[in-house]
Amino acid sequence: MTSATEQTPVRDCELDGWVETVQELRGEGFDYFDWLTAVDETDREESPGFDVVLHLYDMTPGAVRGTLVRCRVPEGTPVPSLTSLWCGAAWHERETHEMFGIEFSGFDDGTGLGMRPLLLPDGFVGTPLRKSFVLAARASKPWPGAKDPGESGDTPRRAGRRKNLPPGVPDPSWGPR
Repeated sequence: MTSATEQTPVRDCELDGWVETVQELRGEGFDYFDWLTAVDETDREESPGFDVVLHLYDMTPGAVRGTLVRCRVPEGTPVPSLTSLWCGAAWHERETHEMFGIEFSGFDDGTGLGMRPLLLPDGFVGTPLRKSFVLAARASKPWPGAKDPGESGDTPRRAGRRKNLPPGVPDPSWGPR
């Protein structure tokens, strides 16, 4: 596998060339499917959406190499499924669908059940790995961890420093406290 000091090559592609790029890499020997996920980039000023990321390996003995394929996908646009190339892509596509809300067109895991929940409990509403997802537990009660400086109440807080909230914590105007 790639050592920590080596860079994994990244191949960016357009959505309409997603499957073709992956097929081309498979033909070049990158036939070991490692993982597929997404990165929420919906808050970008230029080209907002999701980066769908795929990691592949060429497992040639003595010359193992990896590559990363990255594709920017506008929000609400389906991504062509890779289940026809790797059956194992089904689990990753289901997880990415559940956590980010990204649809995969042509998804087929052999069950005929289509895209369905994988990890979250029945009745769960939302896409928890999106930046816009509000963690309800943090909105209803304070974080139980250690206090940040100035939060303990025993020392006066210095003026001029704005408190930064952890990701997923809404501003004080959101919901009941």
